[in-house]
Amino acid sequence: MFTRIKSAVAGFMGGMMPGGGYSGAGNPGSELPLKFPYSRPEFLGLSPDEDECSADRIARPILILKESRRLPWATGYAEVINAGKSALNEDQACCDVVVARRRPMSYCPPSTPSKTPTAKRRNSLPNGEGLGLHTDKPGEETEGLVFHYWALFDGHAGSGAAVVASRLLHHHIACQLQGNIQGPHRSLTRAISLRGAAGAPGSPCTPPPPLPPRFFTEKKIQHESLVIGAIENAFKEMDAQIEREKQVYNISGGCTALTVVYLLGKLYVGNAGDSRAIIIRNNEIIPMSTEFTPESERQRLQFLGFMQPHLLGNEFTHLEFPRRVQRKEVGKRMLYRDFTMNGWAYKTIEDEDLKFPLIYGEGKKARVLATIGVTRGLGDHDLKVHDSNIYIKPFLSCCPEVKVYNLTQYEHGADDVLVMGTDGLWDVLSNQEVAEAVTTFLANCDPDDLHRYTMAAQDLVMRARGVLRDRGWRITNERLGSGDDISVFIIPLMYGNRQP
Repeated sequence: MFTRIKSAVAGFMGGMMPGGGYSGAGNPGSELPLKFPYSRPEFLGLSPDEDECSADRIARPILILKESRRLPWATGYAEVINAGKSALNEDQACCDVVVARRRPMSYCPPSTPSKTPTAKRRNSLPNGEGLGLHTDKPGEETEGLVFHYWALFDGHAGSGAAVVASRLLHHHIACQLQGNIQGPHRSLTRAISLRGAAGAPGSPCTPPPPLPPRFFTEKKIQHESLVIGAIENAFKEMDAQIEREKQVYNISGGCTALTVVYLLGKLYVGNAGDSRAIIIRNNEIIPMSTEFTPESERQRLQFLGFMQPHLLGNEFTHLEFPRRVQRKEVGKRMLYRDFTMNGWAYKTIEDEDLKFPLIYGEGKKARVLATIGVTRGLGDHDLKVHDSNIYIKPFLSCCPEVKVYNLTQYEHGADDVLVMGTDGLWDVLSNQEVAEAVTTFLANCDPDDLHRYTMAAQDLVMRARGVLRDRGWRITNERLGSGDDISVFIIPLMYGNRQP
């Protein structure tokens, strides 16, 4: 066992073990077809030659939007491939405007989206049924919830799960929101009606009739909580679909997921993994996500290992020690902590403590079961500890943390933005460095130039990637630049205040 674990630990920097994953768009040894072919985000509008050039891991060209109006709110986007970590860019991105209409929930099967060009219509369900189409025809009324959506997916052990999630997660969100529209209290439906009535000139804002009296008390659920629940359930449904369809499609690895949903005047930021989102408002930094790593989720993981020790395969211990315990230390006292503790205490070392720790390493080198460095995300259903039959998926949660930002409470200027980035950005730049870079860049741009946010995203990616020198990619002060895939959205908040 110890030899196997040593082999696994030797692969810390690569992220995945040779026996636990593979690189590329799918499993090279699989004869199953791909659910979706590998590609870069559709909104980039790349030609086949440009797509091929984007995979140059030596030159690492930075890809940006060709047309600033291609994304809602004049959103900026830029990306760059890794410096050799994987054959393909394992990051994926999606941005769309989606409609959740009032239709029966039977119209929500998880399937494949329609291939009709999104410039003409937006299907809000994977098979194009049920929620109908979103068009921009003047005077056309849309019955239902319209939401804006941005998402970044950071794949590992291949890009398969990231590609699938980028194509389908927003459809699952629409389906879950649709269920809330159909709910018995129709909270979201009333929110739409009240919002529309308040905004229509000469229309009195009439409150809905009171609910009939009941013989029992009932908890009041705000529509904000319904949206959060819809996003949480959508992540779970997306993960379940990946697991289901791995039987018929070649869907490799797993991915982290960071999503932003704008609905009824609020931004809902859902994060499962180690990507990050921050708001920069009037030079103030507002964190909008929390990274989920083996260290940040230590107590949850240890509790699971304690409650279900069979998941550890009799080869790992749920306890944490400052270092690996040696056999000669049996019977001696050593610092430890378990899931009940934030601090440390002493215990007498027993034979059981000689097992490999459930969480091992520090910082970016910390791993769960000596295999994976993230604890939340989608996919990874087949991932095992190197050269063993111990599955890691039970320790990996697909549930996101959702934070809410009310856009209507503030007046936002042209330089107030939300920055979304995969860990390739945040590994080398702090929140403060990112905020200073974006603020400085935007201050030197024409406020009326809609392309300014894409240019700011390009500048940010360039700062994180650095410049290629004899000793590798370098950024300021001769620090190492990011060798990982980097993807960045910059979303101007002032446009959110203009939405109906």
